[in-house]
This record gives sequence, C-alpha cells and structure tokens, in this order.
Amino acid sequence: MLRRMNVAPPPTALITGAASGIGAAFARLLAADGYRLILVDREPLPSPSDGEPIQADLTEPGDLARIEERCRSGVDLLINNAGFGHPTRFLDTPIEAEVTMARLHMEAVLRLTHAGLPSMLERGSGGVVNTASLLGFLPSSTYSASKSWVINFSQATARAARPHGVTVMALCPGFTRTGFHDSARMDMSKIPGPLWMSPDAVAAKALRDFRRRKSLSVPGWHNKLIAAVARTLPPTFTSRLLATTDMREPAR
Repeated sequence: MLRRMNVAPPPTALITGAASGIGAAFARLLAADGYRLILVDREPLPSPSDGEPIQADLTEPGDLARIEERCRSGVDLLINNAGFGHPTRFLDTPIEAEVTMARLHMEAVLRLTHAGLPSMLERGSGGVVNTASLLGFLPSSTYSASKSWVINFSQATARAARPHGVTVMALCPGFTRTGFHDSARMDMSKIPGPLWMSPDAVAAKALRDFRRRKSLSVPGWHNKLIAAVARTLPPTFTSRLLATTDMREPAR
C-alpha cells in the first residue's frame, strides 16, 4: 500500500505594477523559482501559468481595498512595485496628479504592507520588497520625496519585522530600461548608456539581496556610489547641484 505524501503548496508572490518593466522581470524570475504569482496592474495582464492576474488601479479606493484583502488572506512575498512620474516640475503639475502619485507611492505601499505583514509574522517567514528609487536619496522632486518616504518606511518596518524572521527591503534602482520614462513623456536621450540597467538585472540583484535579508538594495556599482555620496553630502549642496541640471523626475 502506497503512503500518501503531503506536498507543501508553492509559495505565493503578489506583485503590483507587474505588466511591464521591473515588475514583469520579478514575475519571470519568481515563476522560474516555483512561486505562484498574483499579478496586479491597471493594464490588462496575461494569465500566468500558475497564478492569477488582477486588473486594478491602486489609486482607486475600491481597487486598493480589493488588493488589501488579498494580501490579508496571506502571501509569502509582497512586491510593491507600481509607480509613475511626471514630466513637469512641481508648480507646472496639476495638484490632482501629484496627489494621485502620493496615493500610489505611499498610501498603497503603506496599506498593502500593513495588510500582508501579520500573516508573515505569524508564520515567521516571508517578506516585502518596496520599490523606491535612487532619487530617494536626492531632494530633486515630489517623486524623489515620495521615494524617500518608501526608503525610510521600509527600513523602519524591517527593524520591527527582522526578529520575527520576516524581511522588508527597499529597492532603489537607478536608470532602468523600461517603458517608465516613455509613459511619462520624458526625453532620456542625454543619459549615458553605461548608467542604464535592464529590468532583469535589477530584479535579479534585488532578489539576491532579499535572500540575504538586506533592508536596502541598490543595484549597480555606479548607483551604489551615487547613493553613498548623496547620503554624505549636506542637503543644501545636493539641492544646489540638482538646481543646475534639468533633472525633473524619476531615475527609474
């Protein structure tokens, strides 16, 4: 008589902003690692071979509540990756657009992390990756301010979660070849080629750092150098330096 074997279900990863770019790269890598995927995006999504696509706009309260409930029901890995930027400076941008960006970059990250963490802490495993930006270290725009919040929030939450076996990490990519800048109508032709990374390279480095239980991941040696210098310079100096450039919004 054959004894029935109990097979553990595959781990589940919920990824926001999963239709393209870094989010899609995370999905490919995690699928190869055997994760069951829950892919969230405001754009239509293909159905993953093992998982479910959810079309949702996280700036809409009803859609955000739906994804909160899905996180609350239990996921092993939450990747808050959805984001966007503006092609115009602060006073040239409609305030409604700025508030919408704040909702996505801060409120959605806050609410989904708050919904997903309790079951992870109870199990003593799992984690959260929050996509910030290299610009989170530089006072350059409201985009960078929102990403600075993501970095601080993630590192503070990481300290509380680490003793319980749960990892929370802020991912700070630099210039990444995605559709991000095109959708924001930004001309990035002056950025030197060596400063760019592929979404797959960014996601792969992020997952390596996550498995090492780091609370901060800055992919690329050039980005690490920029982040290190930015954190040592006085804010007044970096503000003057950025004022001499035409950098308006995101690095990713």
